[in-house]
This record gives sequence, structure tokens and C-alpha cells, in this order.
Amino acid sequence: MAQHNENHNGRCENENKGVKASSTVSLVEEGPRDTDPWDLPELKDTGVPWSALDTKAKVLKILVSVGKFVLLLGFLYLFICSLDILSSAFQLVGGKTAGDIFKDNVVLSNPLAGLVIGVLVTLLVQSSSTSSSIVVSMVSSGLLTVQLAVPIIMGTNIGTSVTNTLVAMTQVGDRSTFRRAFAGATVHDFFNWLSVMVLLPLEVASGYLYEVTKLIIDSFKIQSGEAPDLLNVITDPLTESIIMLDSKVLSGIATGDPEARNMSLIKRWCKTFTNTTLRNVTVPGPENCTSPVLCWVDGNYTFTLKNISETYNVQKCKHLFVNVNLSDLAVGLILLALSLLVLCSCLILIVKLLNSMLKGQVAVVIKTIINTDFPFPFGWVTGYIAIIVGAGMTFIVQSSSVFTSAITPLVGIGVISIERAYPLSLGSNIGTTTTAILAAMASPGETLANSLQIALVHFLFNISGIVLWYPIPFMRIPIRLAKGLGNITASYRWFAAVYILCCFFVFPLFVFSLSLAGWQVLVGVGVPIIVIVIFIIVINIIQKQKPGCLPAILRSWDFLPLWAHSLAPWDKVVGVCTAKCCCCCKCCQLAADDLEHSGKENAHREMYDNPAMSAEKEVENEIRADLNIQKMTRL
Repeated sequence: MAQHNENHNGRCENENKGVKASSTVSLVEEGPRDTDPWDLPELKDTGVPWSALDTKAKVLKILVSVGKFVLLLGFLYLFICSLDILSSAFQLVGGKTAGDIFKDNVVLSNPLAGLVIGVLVTLLVQSSSTSSSIVVSMVSSGLLTVQLAVPIIMGTNIGTSVTNTLVAMTQVGDRSTFRRAFAGATVHDFFNWLSVMVLLPLEVASGYLYEVTKLIIDSFKIQSGEAPDLLNVITDPLTESIIMLDSKVLSGIATGDPEARNMSLIKRWCKTFTNTTLRNVTVPGPENCTSPVLCWVDGNYTFTLKNISETYNVQKCKHLFVNVNLSDLAVGLILLALSLLVLCSCLILIVKLLNSMLKGQVAVVIKTIINTDFPFPFGWVTGYIAIIVGAGMTFIVQSSSVFTSAITPLVGIGVISIERAYPLSLGSNIGTTTTAILAAMASPGETLANSLQIALVHFLFNISGIVLWYPIPFMRIPIRLAKGLGNITASYRWFAAVYILCCFFVFPLFVFSLSLAGWQVLVGVGVPIIVIVIFIIVINIIQKQKPGCLPAILRSWDFLPLWAHSLAPWDKVVGVCTAKCCCCCKCCQLAADDLEHSGKENAHREMYDNPAMSAEKEVENEIRADLNIQKMTRL
């Protein structure tokens, strides 16, 4: 067994040798391969051909197909509802923290800190719409200017893309499927990060987004309207029967309302009545009167007339947690666990149903419609139509997270190529901003201008990103970066978790902590890191294109330790840690078996003449001996 483990380790080492995972070149351009791993797989039909079926079999096949389609719609409906419940759960768990984060205007005055706060708050509440509405409330109340809100809106765009990246993790079982799914999800991440890297410095230097949107607001006399409810009409009956949240509490915390801090986010009363009456009230002095005419003094007391509003609770809500005496955190954790369970289950079942339905001629037709370009010279139009389709579908479901999470499994199983998923994701970014614009137009007259300007900033940011990273094929860098990351995660699947933690948690928290320390610390630490990263990227590109221009030592990274330019040593560390964890679990199981065995030893003695029990005891002894051998031969 020891020799077998040595052979296995040697084979793994040979396979991993030479893989340069941390090199930026692997994210930019892949070397030639015999077979392209990004080619869409053929979804073969393993069933009986239609022409060979009799009438009864044809009817049965049609009924089965209709049943699968109905099940697919049902699971998709539950998937969308579970995303909504997941967002509510995150708001219950971290919503008040998100509101507290927005209160520090000193930190928000730093554009980088504002960007990071937008990312972190959107991660906490799992909804860019919720975080954007908090920003609108703060701007409308005068606690935040539109200029300071622009970086926060950019951050919300990044934070909302983590959902489909997490969805891609559910397909980690198959290497090829995971390669495509993770790349299809992270192409959205790379687009958002690259757009921020270009547009945030431009906004700080010129105020481009603020000035253009202000010009639009000042040029058009926009009247207040009403935001439409599309998919919410279908999903609200189920989600509101489970949980309902009071959105005013989060806005109250962010705007500094002391009463909101002690209120629960769970909505208890769905119908209330507010009665306003004119009453005599006592005020400290004449200067506090509502009007000199409505002010009189009686001895040491000053009276005036004021409108006093009293709110009466009329009808309770009817969701599951309306009468539950649990804290917001407890309810949030319960909903978080249940929604994640339903989300993952529905996603797995959707993928299974799609795999069973998309076969043979059906798969050929769907793949042809989705992935085929228009004939020359109109092939370039196809991508823009995909952007329009993505925007339209996102407008219908009113959530970019739902749409991108729905197409991620399709990319994984090979129905949609990553080249087609990219414009669909760009369209979803536009679709979610159009929903925000309509929601902003439903704002009251006094807050309409600010709300609409913030929504237009979000819209213009995504349009500018598309102009940068889509029209010119050479500039579609997010696709190449996503494919490079997909290749890495296919070889080292644990790296996907590292990417999510670093990209959405560690890096934003690191920048935020530097921002709290002051701009001097931020510049002193950040600038050297940025210079080093740019230097590494430039050297990698020159190594690939013109290595002769470099000194001999810089033509490769072999002069560095292996762990500094390859993931192979780290993969061994992860493998050893995983093996030790599994071994510990086996040892614990063995100890439990020993206790159970000692408790039943007397009963076994009475049945020593039973051949079946003797055979079972021999099997247990063999298993225990194998485990002891594994202990002796493990690393």
C-alpha cells in the first residue's frame, strides 16, 4: 500500500509539474492544445429515434416531455423565490450592520472606501436594489451627496455578481462542466472589476458620470410615475407568505434615526392607519411656536398648535414569522439555511432536467439558435441582439442575479458558449438599471431628481463599460481572463473558493481597513502594490510575445521558489490537509465503533456459535487492520 501511495503521489506530481497558476499569462492567453476544452460538447441522443416509436410510445414521450417542462418551470420558480428569500435572510443577518456602515460620512468621502462599502453592503444584503435604495434614502435626506454616492453605486455593481459565482460552485463535481460554468460566471466579475478600474479614476478626475447625468436631469422635465411589478406579481405570494421585511428600518438606520436602531426588520403590521390632528402642545419658549399667531403664554408655560400624527395598527401580516418571538439574527439564520438548501436542490434538479431534455435534435436547434452568428457581413449584430435579450429578460425577472444565475448552469452543460454568455451578462447589467430607473421615477417629487440621477449613474456606468470592453473584439479581455481562471479552477478546484474569498471579501476588507487609517496609509501601501502588479503583468506579456527583449533571468519565473509561481505545491498542501481531515473522521468513526463494540461484547459472547456473527466480526477485524495500515503509511 505504501508503494501504491508513492506511485500515486509521483503520478500527481508529474501531472502538476510545470503548471504556472499564478502567472498572469495563464489568465490572458492559453497555449495550444490538441483539443480545445472550450468547444461545446455534443449532447447526444441516447434514446430511441422518433421514427422507430409506435403511436403509444410517441404519446408517452410527448407526455413525459411536457411533464419535464412543467417540472422545469416549477423548479425555476422555486429557484427564483429562494434567491428572494436568501436576500431577505442576508438583510436580517447583516442588514443593520450594513446601515451602520453607511453612517460614517468621513470614510465615504474617500472614493475607494465608498467603492468597497458598496461591495460589502451588497454582499451583506445580497441585493444591489436594496443597497441602492439605502443610498437613495441618504442622498434624499441630505446625508450624502450624489458625488459621494457614485463610487458606492459602482461597488453595488460588483457585489451583486457574487451570486452566480456561488451558483457555479454547485457544478464542481465534473471538471469540464465546472470549467465552463465558473468561467461563464466570472466573466461578469471581470467586466465589473475592469470597468471600475477605468471609470473610477476617470470619475474622480473629471466627474464624468455625475456631470453627464446632472445634464440629463436638468434638460428633461421628468414627471413622477409608478414602477411596474412584473415577475414580483408571481413570486410575491410565496415569498411574502414566508417572510416580509420593513425596508424603512434600513433606511432609518442609515439616515441616523435613533428609533430605527431598536426596531425589528421583520414586518409585523401590513395595514396601519395614521391620524393627524391639530392639538395644543407645550413648548419651551415662543421661539419654538409654529407661528406667532398660534402662540400664547400662560404663566410659565408657552402653548402652540401643532399637527400630531398617531399611527394605529389595523391588520397583522400573514407570513410565517409574524408571531415568532425570535431575534432578527435567529430568523435570518433559519431562512439562510433553508433558502440555501432549496437553492442548491433546485439548481441540481434544473441541471439534471436540462441534461435529460436537451438531447438530439432539440439540443442541435437550441445550440444553433443561441450560438450561431448572423451571416457575413452582419455577424457583429448578433452580440448586440444578445445584449438586448439579456436586458429584456433581466427587466422581466427584475434581478440581474436571477438571470445570470439561471444561465450559469446552461454554460456549464454546454448549451450556451462563454462568448454568447458574455453579451447576455452585459445586457443583464443594463436590464437591472432600467428597473432601478423606473423605481426611481416612482419616488416622491422632492426626492425624484436625486433618485433618478443615481439610477442614471448606474445606467451610464454600465453603458460606458460595454463601450470599453465589447465593441472591439481585441478589447473583450473579460472573456480571456474568465477562460484562464476556468482552466486554473478545473485543474485546482479548491482555487475557486480562494478566488471568491479573496475577490469579494479579503481584498475589499483590506482596502477598507487602509481607508480607515487615512489616505496617507492608503497611498503608501496601495501604490507600491499596484506598481508591483503592473510590473508582473507587463513582464508576463513580454515573456509571451518577445522574450528576447528581456534579460535572461526574467525570461521565466524559474528563479523564484516553486511555491511563488505555481499552484502545484499548494495543491499538495491542500491534498495533505484534506487527507488528514478525512483520516481524523475515520479515526473518530473507529473510536465510536470501538465503544459500540465494547458495549455489545457480552451479547456477542452468548452468540459465539452463530456463523453469521462470526463472519461479521472477521470483517470488522479486517477493516480495523486496513485502517491501522493507512495510519502507518499516511504522510
